Amino acid sequence: MTTSETNETCDAILGGALRVIQPRGGYRFAIDSILLARFAIVRARDRVLDLGAGSGVLSLAIAALHRPREVIALEIQAELVAMIRRSTALNRIDSIRAVAADLRTLQQELPQAGFDVVVANPPYRADKTGRISPNAARHLARAETSARLEDFVAAAERYVRRGGRAAFVFTADRSAELIALLRSNTMEPKRMRFVHPYIDAPATMMLVEARKHGRTEIAIEPPLILYDAPHIYSREARTMLGEVASPASAR
Repeated sequence: MTTSETNETCDAILGGALRVIQPRGGYRFAIDSILLARFAIVRARDRVLDLGAGSGVLSLAIAALHRPREVIALEIQAELVAMIRRSTALNRIDSIRAVAADLRTLQQELPQAGFDVVVANPPYRADKTGRISPNAARHLARAETSARLEDFVAAAERYVRRGGRAAFVFTADRSAELIALLRSNTMEPKRMRFVHPYIDAPATMMLVEARKHGRTEIAIEPPLILYDAPHIYSREARTMLGEVASPASAR
């Protein structure tokens, strides 16, 4: 589905329960944001911060699935922030506030240690690795051209309250790096789940939840297998990507 803007699309997620406005040729979300929204533990009373929100898919999914008190979608690209605001209006969700800001700098309007949950889907590729996308917005979202993994982790530690949770989705081949950064920033990994394209294939993604000043103990959850065969999602993947139980709204 297209919008009135020729350079945008309006796409359905969660089985059509939500619609998200995206750039046609720039950054476009993948299923990892939906997987993180399902994985994260978010309660109705929570204040949630989405670091590097992109087009807002993760914020929208969390608002619809978990109905938290508030979601702040922090995104550096002003054009994507505008899209998030239009998507929230389109879906009649009033608990999301999109903020145009750089997560690497202290934001006066965001309270330090003021959030119960921080979520992030950082760029997977380390700086100066892999092919450079000719689309600047897409390259910014996929590679560490501005904020690096350590910047995302430091921001999560800065904004989550003591005892609060930080949930990340990240590439599996850099899982050791992420765990080391979390622990060095006083956030102890508590839950971890690896995502495999097929049952006999190596993991390509990881989901991890850390607790600020938590104890040293971690639960390794069963692996998530995305496909039973090429282009055929597994039953669990279909459930996770499917419709929310009730209409998408908030508060």
